[in-house]
Amino acid sequence: MKIESSDIIGQPQAIALLEAAIAKERIAPAYLFSGPEGVGRALTARWFARLVLSLPETRSLANHPDFLWVEPTYQHKGQLLTEKAAEAEGLKRKSPPQIRLEQVRDIAQFLSRPPLQASRSLVVVERSQTMAEGAANALLKTLEEPGRATIILIAPSAESLLPTLVSRCQKIPFYRLSMAQIKQILQQTGNEIICDRPEILSMSQGSPGNAIVAWEQLQAIPETLLSQLSSPPTSLRQALTLAKEIARELDSPQQLWLIDYLQQIYWQNNRDRDAIDRLERARKYLRRFVQPRLVWEVTLASGQ
Repeated sequence: MKIESSDIIGQPQAIALLEAAIAKERIAPAYLFSGPEGVGRALTARWFARLVLSLPETRSLANHPDFLWVEPTYQHKGQLLTEKAAEAEGLKRKSPPQIRLEQVRDIAQFLSRPPLQASRSLVVVERSQTMAEGAANALLKTLEEPGRATIILIAPSAESLLPTLVSRCQKIPFYRLSMAQIKQILQQTGNEIICDRPEILSMSQGSPGNAIVAWEQLQAIPETLLSQLSSPPTSLRQALTLAKEIARELDSPQQLWLIDYLQQIYWQNNRDRDAIDRLERARKYLRRFVQPRLVWEVTLASGQ
């Protein structure tokens, strides 16, 4: 599918910088697309890749021999699984996915040969802030001598990456969108139902992508559980029962997202600052891999 610059809403500076690079034939060896999740960084990377690779409208990026898209993975039984693959496998996810050393080595191998069809190869590393130090150092060696290639790192900010990586990239900033722009994108993408959910729009924080992800997350949580959690539990028994159900039904990423959702609705409904603070502490414990059921028991019961 061909992507036009007009499809990318709310990022005129990024588009102008990249169009100028192509017009002047001064495409950088590496770029850092920095900004919030879900505001068009990945879409812009695909648009830019099509221009750099001179793809016709009917040609897909997916099977182009000079294009490589790298995203964080889980390691499972000797295999690297993307988030979608892990979900399809029913993998119980206990920690966030990462860009791994093996993937960075694949990038180096991919770029070790000259481009086959285009004037240069192009690699996109999505959520590059998830690289561990070893993977980042390995990528640094590739950035120092990329050959006839351009590497795009997508990250929330320059501070989320090693300074040595950032120093080798031209920075392309992306910004949060207005509520009107968010609703425009949601309507264009067939997600207009989200426009009627103020709690989801508030959670988006200027990102239509975040709004869509939040809506999808909401649909994956049992409706009965959400209904019971619509307000803090009123008894110790209810708190312990809910804690057990959350730990049983939801994996780690879902539980972390649930904290964001509950903070939002508790604040919207009754400005419950104590509940917000308890949930924030729960987030810290879950990220430290404390036993989830215990975390939720303490969090939900301490409000009694």
